[in-house]
Amino acid sequence: MSSSQVSRRRAIALAGAGVAGVAGAAAIGGALARQDSAPSAAPVADQVAFYGPVQAGIVTPAQDRLHFVAFDVLTKDRDRLIQLLKDWTAAAARMTAGKDAGEVGAVAGILEAPPDDTGEAIGLPAAGLTITIGFGPTLFRDATGKDRFGLAARKPAALADLPHFPGDTIDAALSAGDIGVQACANDPQVAVHAIRNLARIGMGVVSVRWSQLGFGRTSSTSTTQATPRNLFGFKDGTANLKAEETDLLREHLWAATGDGPEWMAGGSYMVTRKIRMLIETWDRTSLGEQEDIVGRTKGEGAPIGQGQEFDEPDLTSTSILADAHVRLAHPTTNSGAHLLRRGYNFVDGSDGLGRLNAGLFFIAYQRDPRTHFVPIQLNLARHDAMNEYLRHVSSGLFACPPGVSGPDDYWGRALFA
Repeated sequence: MSSSQVSRRRAIALAGAGVAGVAGAAAIGGALARQDSAPSAAPVADQVAFYGPVQAGIVTPAQDRLHFVAFDVLTKDRDRLIQLLKDWTAAAARMTAGKDAGEVGAVAGILEAPPDDTGEAIGLPAAGLTITIGFGPTLFRDATGKDRFGLAARKPAALADLPHFPGDTIDAALSAGDIGVQACANDPQVAVHAIRNLARIGMGVVSVRWSQLGFGRTSSTSTTQATPRNLFGFKDGTANLKAEETDLLREHLWAATGDGPEWMAGGSYMVTRKIRMLIETWDRTSLGEQEDIVGRTKGEGAPIGQGQEFDEPDLTSTSILADAHVRLAHPTTNSGAHLLRRGYNFVDGSDGLGRLNAGLFFIAYQRDPRTHFVPIQLNLARHDAMNEYLRHVSSGLFACPPGVSGPDDYWGRALFA
């Protein structure tokens, strides 16, 4: 055994015996950093700005990959939770800039301490990474009704628990959560790296309740993007809110002063729904019936009776059936309500019965779920012909505060002020 191996093992043994300060020294970096550490990464071009009046990842042009996670808060200490949010914000600012999660990084620290980045994104670009955070109803009062952090009086009325919709088969273990984090990127490893490092930083303060990987965006959030297709093979999100529609965004997306508590002004409410698609049954359905159920042609994506995808559906015509998805989801059928959707496809292996466990991880942002998602989903759940092929198995609701103004700010600062 070499002398260097002996030295390393002895240092680790001493640390395990109670010698303090190794991890702290690693965090400080500087004087204890290895002389042979890797050079700092070159500036990354494909970055999305982290700081700004609204959180990135909402109207940002939808990236191709998703890792979503819901956390439960373990600590009862308000100050520890605030410190975690500060640490998370700093790490998110670094990772979205294409850097390591911590100041020392994955390979530049002392050998006797864990690195402050997990390292699987070394050499990868920022890949358009955005990290968006929201607070669930149980952060304000937990399942027993306890106000753990003195926040109950600051809970927005719009953050009311979602109702049970007809046909729901919700799995509680895959639903809700105190804090929800959406990481989107154009590289799956970059998105996973972001969530993994937030979970690492939060160890002992939060725990992962559930998470979801997604691929292939199912909506366009910018007029510069082509409309993608879902796992039913149809174009999805043609009528979605777009970043360029500023008047509609002001009316339907962003919470305004006077809507509720001031800390949410400039924020938005995020609904998540994991929707299992019975794709094997769908695949045995005739093309004509598929088009009638959706209310659009499968190739062009045009409303039935029209020629082009972006033609307005003629809802006065009987060519679009009464229970067609397009008719029931259209704003004119829902008191003018619009959603900004950012959903993703998922395939989670087999369901144990020889079928793919696949479908849509639905994400939608809006100004108020009570006037937007809830009535729209009630309408769909009661009447949509597509329900025969869908199973809603997970549900979440999170209040996403406005953006972070700069390095001295942090996620949720106004909530905890």
